[in-house]
Order: sequence, then C-alpha cells, then structure tokens
Amino acid sequence: MLFTSTTQFAVLGLVLIAGWLFGLASHPGGRKWRNRYATERDAHAAQVKDTEAKLSAAQTRIAELEKENHRLASAKPVAAAPVVERAAPASTYRPVAASAARPAYPAGERRGWFDFGNRVTTHG
Repeated sequence: MLFTSTTQFAVLGLVLIAGWLFGLASHPGGRKWRNRYATERDAHAAQVKDTEAKLSAAQTRIAELEKENHRLASAKPVAAAPVVERAAPASTYRPVAASAARPAYPAGERRGWFDFGNRVTTHG
C-alpha cells in the first residue's frame, strides 16, 4: 500500500487542503466566463424578441389576408360591361398587314443561320 501510517495520511490531507487553497488564491474568480455568459444571454434575449416581433407581424398580415379573402369570397360578382362592336367606316378601313406580309422563306426551302446557304429540310 502507498500510505500505511497515520502521519502519511495527515500529510496527504494537509497537501490536499494546501493545494485547494492555492488553487482558490490563484483563480481569477470566473469573471471572464460570467461576462461571456451575460453577453450570450443578452444576445439570445434580443434574438428571441426579434423573432417574436417578426412572428407577430406575420400573424397580423395573415389575419389581414384572411379578412380580405373572406370579403372577396362574399362579395357580389361585378357584371362586365357588354362589348359593342363598332364597324369602321368603309372609306378609312384598309388592311395594312395583309399587303405587307410575306413568307419567311419560299415553300420547301429553309435558310440556314443568318441566311448563309440553304438548308435542306427533311421530315421523317
């Protein structure tokens, strides 16, 4: 056995108590950890407050949208105004697009990129 006499046990206890006292005397008191904990606690409280504010704003917006949806669902439909066709005077009516229209390419022939050379079209 390591310790066999009463004197050895007394010295072991004395060294244990001396080490404990020396550790307490040389310890900074935990000020750094207390400051870090307080900073983290404040940051968490600010984040919770911000989240609750955003949630409250979202719930308010949802309530507004549901109220608007209910109002629109219970509203009477708006009757559309009848469409009245007007005939243009025959003297001023002239189809412009029909006279200027031309096919992009002749039938059976397709141009290549940027009209460089003919491209043969095969279907099948």
